[in-house]
Amino acid sequence: MPKSLNESLASGSPPGSSASWMEEPIARQIPATDVRPGATYAHQEQLQKLPIPDLEKTCRNYLDAVRPLQTHREHAETRAAVREFLKMDGPELQERLKKYASSKSSYIEQFWYDSYLNYDNPVVLNLNPFFLLEDDPTPARNNQVTRAASLVVSSLSFVRALRKKELPPDELRGTPLCMYQYPRIFSTARIPTENGCVMQSDLDARHIVVMCHSQFYWFDVLDDNSDIIMTERDVAHNLQAIVDDAATTPIQEAAKSAVGVLSTENRRVWASLRDVLTRDGLGSNNTECLGIVDRALFVLCLDSTSPKSGAELSMNMLCGTNVVEKGVQIGTCTNRWYDKLQIIVCKNGSAGINFEHTGVDGHTVLRMASDVYTDTILRFARTINGNAPSLWASTSPDPSKRDPASFGDVSTTPHRLEWTMVPELSLALRFAETRLADLIQQNEFEVLEFEHYGKNFITSVGFSPDAFVQMAFQAAYYGLYGRVESTYEPAMTKIYLHGRTEAIRTVSTESVDFVRKFCENVPAAEKLEALKKACQKHTATTKECAKGLGQDRHLYALFCVWQRGLDEESQYDGSLNGMSSDGYGSSPVEGSYEHSPPDQGRLRSFSDTSSISGSAREQGQKPPQNVPSIFSDPGWDKINNTILSTSNCGNPSLRLFGFGPTSGDGFGIGYIIKGDSISISVSSKHRQTKRFVDTLQSYLLEVRHMLRQTQRRAAASPTRTRARENEEPAIDPARPPLMTTRTKSRSGRAVETTRQPIRARDGDESTSTTSREESDGEGGMLGGYGYFDSGSVKHLLNNEVHRKPAQKAASRRAVGRKLRLAEY
Repeated sequence: MPKSLNESLASGSPPGSSASWMEEPIARQIPATDVRPGATYAHQEQLQKLPIPDLEKTCRNYLDAVRPLQTHREHAETRAAVREFLKMDGPELQERLKKYASSKSSYIEQFWYDSYLNYDNPVVLNLNPFFLLEDDPTPARNNQVTRAASLVVSSLSFVRALRKKELPPDELRGTPLCMYQYPRIFSTARIPTENGCVMQSDLDARHIVVMCHSQFYWFDVLDDNSDIIMTERDVAHNLQAIVDDAATTPIQEAAKSAVGVLSTENRRVWASLRDVLTRDGLGSNNTECLGIVDRALFVLCLDSTSPKSGAELSMNMLCGTNVVEKGVQIGTCTNRWYDKLQIIVCKNGSAGINFEHTGVDGHTVLRMASDVYTDTILRFARTINGNAPSLWASTSPDPSKRDPASFGDVSTTPHRLEWTMVPELSLALRFAETRLADLIQQNEFEVLEFEHYGKNFITSVGFSPDAFVQMAFQAAYYGLYGRVESTYEPAMTKIYLHGRTEAIRTVSTESVDFVRKFCENVPAAEKLEALKKACQKHTATTKECAKGLGQDRHLYALFCVWQRGLDEESQYDGSLNGMSSDGYGSSPVEGSYEHSPPDQGRLRSFSDTSSISGSAREQGQKPPQNVPSIFSDPGWDKINNTILSTSNCGNPSLRLFGFGPTSGDGFGIGYIIKGDSISISVSSKHRQTKRFVDTLQSYLLEVRHMLRQTQRRAAASPTRTRARENEEPAIDPARPPLMTTRTKSRSGRAVETTRQPIRARDGDESTSTTSREESDGEGGMLGGYGYFDSGSVKHLLNNEVHRKPAQKAASRRAVGRKLRLAEY
C-alpha cells in the first residue's frame, strides 16, 4: 500500500519496486574504493547538498520578483498573501521539507523529476531542445556519410571514457561540479506508461540505431570492454550501405512503417501503442525491435534534406520538416525517435543534437557535444601529425589490428528492423503523423546571427555579457508591446550534489526603469546609466541563484509537500510512479499516480521554471480547500506563466541552440554569446517572431551607437583625468578597431569607417579585456549553461535478467534483415 505523507517523511528508505529490463542504476553512487585521483567521480564525495533557503528570505525574493509584473493593488494583495503564509502554513511546510530532505541527496530533485515524467503532452517542441553544431572544418567531412561516421566514432570515444571513469570532471574556477548526470546521456530512453513515464537505461549497450528515410537499422560498435570495434572507414561503409538500402524503399511504403512518429504522440497514447507493439510477448518481432531501439547508445538520424538558413536548420533539428506530397509525409519529422539522444546529420553534412532532457541538463550534453566536436578535429590533426594531442586518457586498440575473435559476440553488419504493422498501428501511425504536422505548423522559428559584436565588446565597455543580452530581450519586447512580462533564465547549481538549476527572474524594478527610459526621449547617458543598474541587478540575482538561494525551487518544493499531503493514501517517499527518492525509475506500480501532472494541458519547456512549478489551476483541477495563501494568490500564476523563456548555452562548437515556446503567447529564446558574435534562436506560435528578431537587432545596434557616442564625448572632455584613462578599454594593436574616426580635421562631419563584420568561428575569447576571474561567470566552458532542468534517472531491472547474456545476444542478432555490404 502507498505510504502516507507522514510515514514517508519519517522514512528515509525508498519504496520497493518490481523488476524491469535494466541491469543496475545508471548513476549509482561511486564507492569510496572506486574513486581515483583525476577520475570522473573523484569529487562527488566532497559536494555539499543544495541548501534549503530561509523561508522569510525566500518570501522577500518572491515579492521582489513579482512586484514589477503587478499593479499596486495586485501587489498589495500578494504581500498580504505572503504575510498570511508566513504566519500560517509556511513554517510547518518548511519543517516538513527539512525533515524530508534530511535523507535525500537534494530537496528538489524528486519533485522536479516527477513533474517531467508526469507530463502528458508530446515531448517534441514542448520538452526536447536542440544543438546545431558548427560545420566540420575538414572539407572532406562535410557530406552526410563521412560527417556522420566521424561523429559516431567521436561519440563512442566519449562513451568509452565515461564508462572507464577517465572523463575529466567538470570544474568552475577550481570548484568541482556534480558529474551525476553523465551516465544518463547514452543508452537511456523515456518509456511511457499509462501512469506516466519512467527513465530506463542499459549500461552494457553496445549498438547504435540508425534512421534513414524513416526506416530503422542497427549494428554493434563496442565490445564488452567498451572498446570501439569499428574504424571510421568501417562505420562509413555501414552507413553508406544503410543509405543505399533505404533509398530502395518507395516513399509511400516508408511512410507506412515510420514507427518513429509514434514517439511524438501524447504520452498516454504512446503508452497504449507500446502495449500494442509488445502484446505478443517478449519473443515477438515488435518487442525485440522496440527493445533494440530503447537500449541503443543513441539514434543516428540521416536526413534526406539540406537546409541552408539558420531558421531552416533550427526547425529541422528541433522538430524536423513537414513536407506532404500527394498526401504522403516525406519530411524529416518522421525520421526521429524523440525518447532518446539523437545525432542528426543532413545531406549536406550539417549536424546537430536533439535530446530527451529529463535526466540530463544542457550543460551536461553541451560538454559531450563539445568534446565530440573537438575530437573530430584532433583525429584529423593526428593524420597530419601523429603527435597531435588527444582528449582521452586512453584510447581503444586499433580495430583494424585486432583479431575479430577478440570482439566477442557482436554483429557489425547492419540489420534493418522490419516492424509487424498490425492494423491498429497502421491507423495510429497515420493519425500521429497528421497531429505532428499540425504541431509543426503551429510553430515558427527565426534566427539572428548577430555578427557586429559579442562578448569582447560587451566586456570592454564594462557589462556582463549575459546581463547585457538579457536586457536586450526586455527592451525588444517592451518596444513591441509596451509592457514587461514574466521572464525566465536558468542558473546552474551543479556546484551542489545532484544540482540542477535555479530560476533567474530577469524582470526587476531596475529593468523596468531601463526599458521605459530607453523608449523615452531622454539623454543617452541616462539610458546607459539605467542599463548599467539593470545589468548589475541581474548579475547579483544570478550569483544568488547559482548558490541555490533563489525563491522558485524552494517555493515549488513547499508547494509539493503541501500538495502530496492532501491525500494520506498517496504514495510519497519523495516519489511518484515508482520513482525512488533519488530519482531512479522503477516499474510503475498500480495506484502510483493520484494527482494530475503538474502542468497538464499547457506547453512547457525544459528551460521554463513552470516545468517544475504551477498552481492547481494550471493542472486542470479545481483548487482544493485551504490552499496556502501564497499559492492561491494570482501572483503565483503570474510569475509562473513564462512569456520570455530564455537560456544562454553554448560555446564555439555550436552554431545555434534553442527550444520551443513555453506558452501559447510566449517566445522560446536560446542564445550563444561568442567572442565577436551573438547567435539567437527564437521560436513562438506565430507571434511576430521575425519582427521581434528585427527589433532585437535594431536595439543591439542602437546600444552600441550610444556606447561609442558616450565614449567619444568622454575622450574629448578637457577634464579627462589619468584615472578616467585607465577605465577605458584597452585596444589590441593586432586587431583593427570596430570603428575609427578621422579627427584631424575639425571642420565638417567626421567620417566613420566600420570594419566588415566576420563570423566568429573560433570563439577566441583571449582578446577580452575582462578576465574570467573578473567576469560574472557567464563566459568560458561552464558559464551560462545552468539552464536545462535535470532530474534523476533510475536503471530498472530487466524482466529478462535471468536470461544468460549469450542467449540475449543471439536473440538480438537474429532480429532484422541483414544487409549485404559491398566489398571495400
